[in-house]
Parts: sequence; C-alpha cells; structure tokens
Amino acid sequence: MPRGVAIPELRQQLLTAAERVILRDGPGRLSGRAVTTEAGVAAGLLYAHFTDLDDFLAAYAVDRSFVVIAAAGTLADRAGTGDIATDLGDALLAIPRDTLAALTRLLVLRPELAQRVRDVLGDDTALDAIQRAAAARLETERRLGRLAANVDPQAVALALTGTLHHLVLTGEDLDQRLRPAITALVGTTANERSGNGG
Repeated sequence: MPRGVAIPELRQQLLTAAERVILRDGPGRLSGRAVTTEAGVAAGLLYAHFTDLDDFLAAYAVDRSFVVIAAAGTLADRAGTGDIATDLGDALLAIPRDTLAALTRLLVLRPELAQRVRDVLGDDTALDAIQRAAAARLETERRLGRLAANVDPQAVALALTGTLHHLVLTGEDLDQRLRPAITALVGTTANERSGNGG
C-alpha cells in the first residue's frame, strides 16, 4: 500500500488480525509483526497507533471484553419465560465464541491485562460479567418460583462460567458440551418448576 494512504478502520483491522493470530497460532505467537502481517499492512503501522505491543494488547483486551460484556447482558432478557436451561444455553452460545476464546486464551497467558481491562471498564472482565449476568438470571428465576429455593444462583453461575471457560480454553465443541452441563445444573429443577417450559 502506498505511503500516506489512509486505511479506514485500521484499529479494528489490527484487532481482528490479532484475534486470528491467537486462534490459529496461540497467544504466545503474538507480536507486532505477526499482527501487521496478518492484517496485510506495513509493520510500523501498529506502533503509529499504539505505544508498544502491551498497549495494543490492552486495547484488544478492553475492546473484546466490551463485546463479551454486552453480549452477556442478554442472559437476563427472558427471565420468567421458557425453559431456564435452554434459554441460558442460547444466551451463552450467542456470545461471539471466537472473541471469547481468543480473549480468554490471551488473559490466561497475560493475566496482567485483566487489571488494565478493569481500569477502563470497572470491576468487569468478560468472565466476571458472564458470571454476574447468569447469577442475576437465576436469582430472578428463583424469586419467581421457577427455580427451587435451595438452588444457590451464585454457585451455579460460577459453575457455568467455569465450564464455559474450560470448554473455550480446550477448544471443545460448545454446542455439544455446554448444554448438557447447564441442564445438569439447572434443567431438572427448572423443568419441574416451570411445567412444560413456561
């Protein structure tokens, strides 16, 4: 590309390239050159927009955390209707899985980035937001009488988030593995309490 030609949406182009590198090669292979090569732009462009690689990775972690946090907000949307396990599964599987997988793998390798995310977004990392939203949904369902009183929403939400984290890190099939786990935690109780799903 000729010098001086503006590249529209360069920031998102670089962030998306980083995500592809993480998913394909792992976060340990991330470098400025790997990102710019993947994005198809000149090597120096990353450093023209970010102080250094750490600054770029922090920007990536914040941007993708925001995406996941926004998606996690849908977990509470259908409280009081439908089958609890099915709805939770639908909401969790609607979270952009490549983004969640890349972000989670990066934060495992670079845990200090989580604090930089919190500095920008407050007391929220992506997994924190998922856990909090799941707990809020389950607390609402318990209050409505659709979940047994002895079910601990916080504990179930933690178990769901831990399961999601494990499946994302190991690259297992979320569609095949996540729904049975949710059903094992809340499905029987939810179905007993909600009759035929509503």
